[in-house]
Amino acid sequence: MSRPRIVIVGAGFAGFHAARTLSRMSRNRADITVLNPTDYFLYVPLLPQVAAGVLEPRRVAVSLSAGLPGVRLVLGEAGRVDLDARTVHFTGPEGDPGTLGYDRLVLAVGSVNKLLPVPGVAEHAHGFRGLPEALYLRDHVTRQMELAAAEDDPALRAARRTFVVVGAGYTGTEVAAHGKMYTDAQAHERPPHHGTRPRWLLLDIAERVLPELDERLSRTADRALRDRGVEVRMGTSVQEATHEGVLLTDGGFVPTRTLVWCVGVRPDPLVESTGQDLERGRIVVDPYLQVPGRPEVFACGDAAAVPDAHHPGSVTPMTAQHAWRHGRIAAINVAASLGACARRPYRHRDLGFVVDLGGARAAANPLGVPLSGLPAAAVTRGYHLAAMPGNRVRVAADWLLGGVLPRQAVQLGLVRSWSVPLDTASPELARVGGGPGGRGGGTGKDSRDSRDSKGGKGGEGGRDGESVTEIIDNTEKAQLAGAEPAPHTPAPHTPAPARAPETDPRSGRTGPGTRTKRPPEVGREPVPNRSARRHGPRGPDPGTAAHHEHHPAPGPVKRADIPAEGDS
Repeated sequence: MSRPRIVIVGAGFAGFHAARTLSRMSRNRADITVLNPTDYFLYVPLLPQVAAGVLEPRRVAVSLSAGLPGVRLVLGEAGRVDLDARTVHFTGPEGDPGTLGYDRLVLAVGSVNKLLPVPGVAEHAHGFRGLPEALYLRDHVTRQMELAAAEDDPALRAARRTFVVVGAGYTGTEVAAHGKMYTDAQAHERPPHHGTRPRWLLLDIAERVLPELDERLSRTADRALRDRGVEVRMGTSVQEATHEGVLLTDGGFVPTRTLVWCVGVRPDPLVESTGQDLERGRIVVDPYLQVPGRPEVFACGDAAAVPDAHHPGSVTPMTAQHAWRHGRIAAINVAASLGACARRPYRHRDLGFVVDLGGARAAANPLGVPLSGLPAAAVTRGYHLAAMPGNRVRVAADWLLGGVLPRQAVQLGLVRSWSVPLDTASPELARVGGGPGGRGGGTGKDSRDSRDSKGGKGGEGGRDGESVTEIIDNTEKAQLAGAEPAPHTPAPHTPAPARAPETDPRSGRTGPGTRTKRPPEVGREPVPNRSARRHGPRGPDPGTAAHHEHHPAPGPVKRADIPAEGDS
């Protein structure tokens, strides 16, 4: 008898723990395959510390090969699931198509940034769901501080030192708290001109910070943010985003070059391609995490609408705590469907929440006991170390070193603005290839920095795109020359035609050394349309961001088609 084939799509909290549990239960009696775009499990709750220079990026990335022994890893992005043929179609990292057949399927594709119909947000804001976005934000904030230190214009200097975070949930609150500490440390090294210090704003249309938590935790976080100097503006959000700043719903205008979008998440668009019933954008499952009518298909994590046993009539929220436990129960029920054990319904009661506010500040309520200050910080970091499936010693070492050594505020320049668009179905991947001048569109000014560029998508490291190594080499060469390059697409391998002598339009002279100047740009070019790996909903999701239902979505989203893991 052949061994059953189990395919798990996605390796976030749900997918990783489903694969690990199945690996332990199967004892090599089943072929377990994980399909994921990256070769690591990302511990998303610590991403704000990566962006603020507290942790190095690899600390929050746990190797799938090392963490999932006995599990086959296939690198690729799932594009379509054929439930009738029992196949998953995907695209590999070099653009090659592939197909995986299965006897049992676990959909754990996670979530992506939620985009609301706010003019200019898709062009000028960046999300915070993946490692590339955290790396970009770290570089971008560092660059703005450095440019501000050398700026003579007081208005532009203040704009560069102003950072706006939209969404006061877990992610937005932690990004603002850690970001303020990061920029304050840089300002200490580079004294501000005329008292201009870094300014951080945290906006949300909700009435209080962390609206999904207990009011005591909310007050603790609010007090910590204000004590640190963050401007907390509740009942206020962004009405329009422009290159010069953001227009607020209260009528005020904030000049800034940084807009971080943390208003919530929506399920990965792949779930729509299954053709199954959806609830608020999430695939409907029963208490055993099986898809009705499809006993061989299971779904878990942010992509699944799992009934909440403690709140009849509702589904579990999109949090890492639930996704982790979804994965474990899904694995048990997959094994039960193969006759290995008895199946089990999903039941979980929250044991508390933790929010890291940087330094010795945190808010936590373990077992319902509200904590703040140093005790909360100790509980928070202890929880993260216990929850991480690997890299614990390295994370603890970074925390210890961070307490005695200054942070390294340097730009690496490896992630460009155009490679981490807000509206993407794959926030875990940075777009590589094509760039501003790629085959997906023309060039345009960067919406956050006058030296960055945005544009269409080329290949993902394939023939039509530029490899990561080439991008890095190109960046290093240009930095040595004092300029920042725009990524390019290599020309086809054909003999170059003879070049005609260039003519100087002013003098009329011709010759090999004559250079024609390009006319100056007038205003900003429109952002070009981009080809999509797969498309999400054309409008705002009707209610998928369980964290942020308080953000209204009055109309359809207007966005460019952009190629292609909830809060903890």
